[in-house]
Amino acid sequence: MAGEPQSDCLFCKIVAGEIPATVVRKTERTLAFRDINPQAPTHVLVIPHAHYPNAAALAEAEPEVAGELLAEAGRVAADEGLSDYRLIFNTGAGAGQTVFHAHVHVLGGRQLHEGLV
Repeated sequence: MAGEPQSDCLFCKIVAGEIPATVVRKTERTLAFRDINPQAPTHVLVIPHAHYPNAAALAEAEPEVAGELLAEAGRVAADEGLSDYRLIFNTGAGAGQTVFHAHVHVLGGRQLHEGLV
């Protein structure tokens, strides 16, 4: 069922505390942690606690949480001292999504304008 934790989902396990992560921010409905395979000096993932397979599904089911996800991404960037940064949502394997739990990448700390990560 959408929104419910999935036993085979890496990010659901991180939210539940079953898998460790370097957490940088946590709210009642979101969690932000450092990517284990960073593509920039700052690479943080912001996820909802609830499980949705991608950002579009999250926005359709819980638009207020989708908005909170974006607001938290901005707070992460501010906390990290970034004035310039990129937010990326990948949707589907063909777009590079490897964990099918909605999440936004916060990337910064170097020039990002010369192509996508």
